[in-house]
Amino acid sequence: MSAASLRARYLGDAVATSSPQQVLVMLYDRLALDLERAQHAVATGDRQEVSEQLQHAQAIVYELLASLRVDAWEGGPRLASLYNWLISELVQANVKLDGNRISSCRQVVEPLRDAWRQATTSLAGSVS
Repeated sequence: MSAASLRARYLGDAVATSSPQQVLVMLYDRLALDLERAQHAVATGDRQEVSEQLQHAQAIVYELLASLRVDAWEGGPRLASLYNWLISELVQANVKLDGNRISSCRQVVEPLRDAWRQATTSLAGSVS
């Protein structure tokens, strides 16, 4: 088995054995990483890398939006609107090679990621 296939298998196993809350944090972690990488690629002028990272980030946001149960809680519609805004900003950042838009997205995504991580940790602590 190649190193790439072993890594893919490990990641697949990690996701398969994680709780839904942990998977959500994993998605946010990767989204934040994609944005960080895209911002770095903008700074170095690597348009292909920017595009790859932002397209992957968009795919994650689409997944988050598709899995969101908007009617499950009062903040659901606002979170859906935020996801739609992120998608729009990511598309524009990609088209215009706009590091400021990527930065704006990071300023939204990173606190959300941290909040979900904290909520997941708190939930795990209360179950023990």
